[in-house]
Amino acid sequence: MRNLRVWAMLGCCFITLATCAQGQSKQKPGLWEVTATMNMSGMPMASQMGSHTSQICVTQAMIDKYGGPYSNPQRGSCQTSNVVVTPAGMTANLSCSGQMSMTGTVQATFVDANTTKTTVQMTMTMPNGQTMNMTTQSTATYKGADCGSVKPVAVPPSQ
Repeated sequence: MRNLRVWAMLGCCFITLATCAQGQSKQKPGLWEVTATMNMSGMPMASQMGSHTSQICVTQAMIDKYGGPYSNPQRGSCQTSNVVVTPAGMTANLSCSGQMSMTGTVQATFVDANTTKTTVQMTMTMPNGQTMNMTTQSTATYKGADCGSVKPVAVPPSQ
């Protein structure tokens, strides 16, 4: 169950990446509230994990460098590739290695200047070889330019 929570948080990190991908969109830096719902197949007790709401602080540096927030989870090594940001949304491929491997896609739609809807689809391979599929759907709503006590994730140096 502990690993499941780790991967649930990882899913939220990817939602953070996609939810506010602002490169060419009308979205803006500041405080965003994200409500995500995750479904998993291959693990009966976790098939419907319910909704989770969190707040993220999007900076101009994140927008300039990545088109939105950058989150690299502390467990495993995750890479985002084939990022395409348009005025209407964003798509990307995701892959992680480590204790469990994971691959998938992100698709974000910029509904308007204050709302983004995102779907993340991932396939995870557990250490025992079991495969699970995870789909996370989220809606992000802009709350204002001031992030208050919510700290942004540091933008990593270029590789």
